[in-house]
Amino acid sequence: MRLRLLFLCAGLIYLTAGFAATDKPGQNHPETGEVSYSGYVDVSYNYLLRSNQFVSGEFNRVNDLATNGFTLQQAALTLSKRPTQGLGGLINFILGRDANGIAPAGMNPDVFGARDIGFAVPQAYLQYRYSTFVIKAGEMLSLAGLEQFDYTQDSNFSRSILDGYAQAGTHMGIRVMDVVTDQLRLIVGVNNGWDTVRRAADLDTVEMAVGYAVHPQFSVMVDGYAGEQHLTDNAESGPTGKRYLLDWYGTWYITERMSLAANYDYGIQTRAALPNGSVARANWKGIAVYLNYLWNDKWRTSLRGEVFADSDGYRTGVRQNWREMTLTLAYVPLKNWLLRAETRHDFSNVSAFKDKSDNGARNNQQSYAIEALFQF
Repeated sequence: MRLRLLFLCAGLIYLTAGFAATDKPGQNHPETGEVSYSGYVDVSYNYLLRSNQFVSGEFNRVNDLATNGFTLQQAALTLSKRPTQGLGGLINFILGRDANGIAPAGMNPDVFGARDIGFAVPQAYLQYRYSTFVIKAGEMLSLAGLEQFDYTQDSNFSRSILDGYAQAGTHMGIRVMDVVTDQLRLIVGVNNGWDTVRRAADLDTVEMAVGYAVHPQFSVMVDGYAGEQHLTDNAESGPTGKRYLLDWYGTWYITERMSLAANYDYGIQTRAALPNGSVARANWKGIAVYLNYLWNDKWRTSLRGEVFADSDGYRTGVRQNWREMTLTLAYVPLKNWLLRAETRHDFSNVSAFKDKSDNGARNNQQSYAIEALFQF
């Protein structure tokens, strides 16, 4: 009940100098009446001390899954035509290993028959803008979460726990946004549930958000989701439960070089298939904090810390309290190029991380990664 009340009172969204017709910060596709394109290619080397799975068989990382090797994470292309008034649209294609995790249920990414190369279309929608209103219909990114699948918009290489286990990625539905003022915008929509292009249940999921630019250097967002969802995310039929998510994130630009960001999630599913074989109520919650510093035009660093409580084991397959700390160093050698080196350590209060040898499990995971990103 408390979550429902908070959901109904959802408020405050991310700051931009003036709100564009985007649902989330960082979606920097140009607003123009002409057809435009943009994209990037991201490759990495990644090493994991343990295997990439929990003892439950679920992955313990989102995108940095290679235990010791190179990966084409994404080759992405976005085509858009988004005039400031009138009819437009956007479509986004992704090729690479990440596509296997990004593709919603009902969209098969395995078009090449290769484990490490998938294909996904995470965004495909039409929009119509009239005055201060923007109406979108199709497949769109979730309003929830500070991080995105787009590597050009994130300060770390690896994805946060919240991004992979607490939030949805995409929705198929209709969304209406009203850019009330330069500081205030309202969003409401209905969709087919979490990460699916199918109809999850007779009652669609409702999304709402209200945004406000608190100060030129400080911004926050609270959004909410409520609707029907199957007992597991992979189920295509059968019984359902009510799923609710309250999501909050914000950024404070402390100085021209330093920023502090945070993201909080609290989720509930009234009927969920739990690891012990029972069907019962489940909840999950977590917080991520980011400290970013721009040393100069070439060098920047990002420190991320997270705590995630999966007390029923519904999101990870293990009843655990999961924490992680990530340090990322980024370097811009040339225009349109970005190199990142990252180290990350994960902890659990139980032995959740499966060893590579399958002979046991540990309560920690360690990774090292090097990433190269080219934008066009």
